[in-house]
Amino acid sequence: MEQTKPKPVLVWPSELTTIVPYSPNHIRRLENAGQFPKRVRVGANRVGWVRAEVEQWLNDRLGGR
Repeated sequence: MEQTKPKPVLVWPSELTTIVPYSPNHIRRLENAGQFPKRVRVGANRVGWVRAEVEQWLNDRLGGR
């Protein structure tokens, strides 16, 4: 029997700003610099981020306190 991988849960832009207190422009700058998880294009005008990647990014920052 083949096991299916769990589908990643996505975070939408409106929700992302409640998790990460940065502006959309700053998030884009971090992405371009390779310092934030890359967005996933799910449609012509729709993007999201993999929740687990965003949470790991945040935990990495909090762990360095």
